[in-house]
Amino acid sequence: MSLDTIAHVALQAAHRGGRILCGYFGNLSRIEKKGRTDLVTEADLASEKAIIETIGVHFPHHGILAEESGRHGGDGRGVWIIDPLDGTTNFAHNLPVFAVSIAYAEEGVVRHGTILNPVHGELFQASAGCGATRNGRPIQVSGTSRLDSALLMTGFPYDLDDVLDGVMKRLKACLGAVQGVRRPGAAALDLCDVACGRCDGFWEERLKPWDTAAGALIVAEAGGRVTDFGGRPFLPEMPAILATNGTLHSALRDLLNPS
Repeated sequence: MSLDTIAHVALQAAHRGGRILCGYFGNLSRIEKKGRTDLVTEADLASEKAIIETIGVHFPHHGILAEESGRHGGDGRGVWIIDPLDGTTNFAHNLPVFAVSIAYAEEGVVRHGTILNPVHGELFQASAGCGATRNGRPIQVSGTSRLDSALLMTGFPYDLDDVLDGVMKRLKACLGAVQGVRRPGAAALDLCDVACGRCDGFWEERLKPWDTAAGALIVAEAGGRVTDFGGRPFLPEMPAILATNGTLHSALRDLLNPS
């Protein structure tokens, strides 16, 4: 399967989903809860439907793993991993920090990732072995080599009550060692910020494949390193992720695993 063709279809799908999100932004009529803090809106559903339709026109036999509709279809040739609206809580509160995230995988290995922030007009893409881009220009991770000069991103899981002690222990360890920690609320965009050098690392737990699949590849293709908290090579099925510029990876891994 040509990755150029995959990238072209992912771009079409992301822009279609992005246009739908922009149409709903600030104009929602219905917000539902999947959990105490886990929201879903009519925008999520409409964006996902359009993305799946766009992919299906070109690749009717490919599988789909999407946040709202789950896993369906496919004959084993490839699977598309879709988050139609990463940052739903931000979106529901009219905070313009959200994205469409689309990844394509073969035999469990992510081969392409596309992430679009439709409000700010930022498009991040990467194909395996081809590097990463922002709006068509190559990007790379930062060169920061000192923890006390590092800016990190993180996020908090929806089921925070179940893991609060561990989350706060890791947050405290990082806050005490680095220049700053930010929590924008959209994991896909946090990973893109690592990839283009705006920040030096990102960690979060209790994530799903659609949160991380595209962004993890974009970080890796921009020269960064992506693992779980224990340092194992990252796979989308892993619920915890640590993505860094590479130079700081070991030091940040140690911070996330306090004795």
